[in-house]
Amino acid sequence: MSGNGNRAATAEENGPKMRVIRVGTRKSQLARIQTDSVVAMLKAFYPGLQFEIVAMSTTGDKILDTALSKIGEKSLFTKELEHALEKNEVDLVVHSLKDLPTVLPPGFTIGAICKRENPYDAVVFHPKFVGKTLETLPEKSVVGTSSLRRAAQLQRKFPHLEFKSIRGNLNTRLRKLDELQEFSAIILAAAGLQRMGWQHRVGQILHPEECMYAVGQEGGCSVPVAVHTAMKDGQLYLTGGVWSLDGSDSMQETMQATIRVTAQQEDGPEDDPQLVGITARNIPREAQLAAENLGISLASLLLNKGAKNILDVARQLNDAH
Repeated sequence: MSGNGNRAATAEENGPKMRVIRVGTRKSQLARIQTDSVVAMLKAFYPGLQFEIVAMSTTGDKILDTALSKIGEKSLFTKELEHALEKNEVDLVVHSLKDLPTVLPPGFTIGAICKRENPYDAVVFHPKFVGKTLETLPEKSVVGTSSLRRAAQLQRKFPHLEFKSIRGNLNTRLRKLDELQEFSAIILAAAGLQRMGWQHRVGQILHPEECMYAVGQEGGCSVPVAVHTAMKDGQLYLTGGVWSLDGSDSMQETMQATIRVTAQQEDGPEDDPQLVGITARNIPREAQLAAENLGISLASLLLNKGAKNILDVARQLNDAH
């Protein structure tokens, strides 16, 4: 027995070391939870690999006294992680899709998108307003959100409320809500609250007629653009909208496309820069292209009807304030 044990130990010492994959992430608790869940999935697929998590602060984490849309910097929550990838300090990074810039830097690709969580926005109320909704909050109640998209839509829907920027990670924002008397409620992504185990704080889920979500919710923060998608009887319905900053001007359109999804052999990644090499299990290529073309068609329709003017004015006003 002991001989076998010794031989095993020697073989282990001289054997190949487990390959270590370095995974970059932001330092916030939510980012760590999301990264841990991705690493757990990767470990299940690749039990022979070791994973090391490398956490770092980003520009968006450091500048907390300015509204996100006014910092004037793109890639607020990704740039430092991108640099680490470029310098080969990490092998891959985990982001919320909303934090990614619309166009990725050259040489970068989205390797995988995990199954979507609840895409809706949620309202968390100050303890003294538990049981209320945005509609029943008192006149001039202040609602905190760091997103122009949320503020513009909700200002239009609930003109009796005031919307004010609130910054910081989820823990910080909840603390500001509970401890300061400044905010009656704050708007957060339902997905983030669920991942943190804080479902009990959700006082109201906002449905599309109240607040549509961002592409890749939990939602980009700097532009008042939003969408809602629904699949019914083989039809994919996509609603998109743009808003002025105060919500007074808006434009919405809905388009649909037939998406036939029949189970088929899984396609491998393809060198198509539009679909960034993602393997979509059991979804035919035609269905993927139909969905992509639907998005392009809807964007073109909105632009042709004047959406660009609304967004240009919103951008100018935001820069001026």
